[in-house]
Amino acid sequence: MSDNDLLDIYLVAPPGLEQALLQEATAKGFQNPVASIGGVTVQGHWPEVWRANLELRGASRILARVGAFRALHLAQLDKRARKFPWADVLRPDRPVRVEASCKGSRIYHAGAVVQRIEAAIREELGAPVQDDAEIRIMARVEDDLCTISVDTSGELLHRRGHKEAVNKAPLRENLAALFLRECGYEGAEPVLDPMCGSGTFVIEAAEIAAGLQPGRSRSFAFEQLATFDARAWAGLARPSGAANVPFRFIGYDRDAGAVTMSRANAERAGVSALTEFQCQPIAELRRPEGPSGLVMVNPPYGARIGNKKLLYGLYAALGETLKRELSGWRVGLVTSEPSLAKVTGLSFKSVGAPVPHGGLKVSLYRT
Repeated sequence: MSDNDLLDIYLVAPPGLEQALLQEATAKGFQNPVASIGGVTVQGHWPEVWRANLELRGASRILARVGAFRALHLAQLDKRARKFPWADVLRPDRPVRVEASCKGSRIYHAGAVVQRIEAAIREELGAPVQDDAEIRIMARVEDDLCTISVDTSGELLHRRGHKEAVNKAPLRENLAALFLRECGYEGAEPVLDPMCGSGTFVIEAAEIAAGLQPGRSRSFAFEQLATFDARAWAGLARPSGAANVPFRFIGYDRDAGAVTMSRANAERAGVSALTEFQCQPIAELRRPEGPSGLVMVNPPYGARIGNKKLLYGLYAALGETLKRELSGWRVGLVTSEPSLAKVTGLSFKSVGAPVPHGGLKVSLYRT
C-alpha cells in the first residue's frame, strides 16, 4: 500500500443503528461514508483511523482494511500470506492474535486460515502470536478473496474510561449516543432522565454539549502499530476546553446508590459542573427551570429487571407525569415491550429498528 492509497475504514455499528452512525460519520466529515449491515465504511489515511476512534460516539470499534489477495486453496493462501507486507502495519516487537471467517469460498476452514496467517506473521515478520494480544488481525475469506483488516480500537469503544460504577442493566455509551442522535439531539438543549441508573444518557448528552471527545481518556490498539505517529496523534488528541453550556443535564433515580454512582461517573468524565443528580421517584418529577428539551429514559423492561405486571403501572405513571409536568419537552423512551410503551399514553410518532441490548431487542420510541 502506497502513502497515497486511501484505506477502507470500517466503523462497526450496533445492529439496527447503522443509519444513525452514517449520519454521525457524515457530520464529522469522514470521506465517502456508505452504510451496510453491521457498520459504515469510510475512507482515509491513518490519521482518519485515529480520529474515528477518538471522535465517533456511536461506533463499537474501528477496523482498517490493510490489504487483500486471492486464494483458491490453502497452499496459495500460505504463500500469499508470507508475501503480505506485514511490516507496513505491524511491529515485530508487539504480540498479535489472528481471527478468520470463511464464506462462499473454496477455503472453508477458518482454523486453517488462522494457522497459515499466524505462521506467516511469526516467521516472516518475527512478531509473537498470543491469544490475549491487544492487536487483532482479522482475515475474511469471501468468494475466494482474503481481506486482511486490523482492529485499531482494542477495547470496545463504548468503554470511554469514565464509568467505573454501573447498575444492573447499564446502557452502553455508544447506544445512548446514537439514541440521542435519533431523537435529534445535537447538544443545544437540556436533557433530563427521570430513571437515570448510572447516568449514561445524562453524561453522554453533557459531553456532546461541551464538545468533549469520547475517546479522550483512553488508549487504543493503533498506538501499538507500525503506522502510529505519536507526535501527529498528540496534535490530534490535544484536549479542547469544554464549551460553555448555559443549561444543566439532570438525572433522577429513586435508588440513592444509582445517584451516587452517576455523580461519580460524571466527575470522572469531567462534566459534574454541567450535571445534577437527585434521588427522587417519578411521582415527584417537576419541570426544571429554563428551556424545554429532551427527556431520555430507559426504564426497566421486565424480562430482566422487575416483574412485567408491576411495570405497567410504572410506565402509566411515567407517561402521566411527563404529560403533566414536561409538556413541550420531546420524549425518547427505550424499551423491549411495545405494550409498555403504549401504556404511557404518549403519542409516539416513530419506532426505531430493534437493537440488541443485553440479550433482548430494544426499540426507541420518540414523540
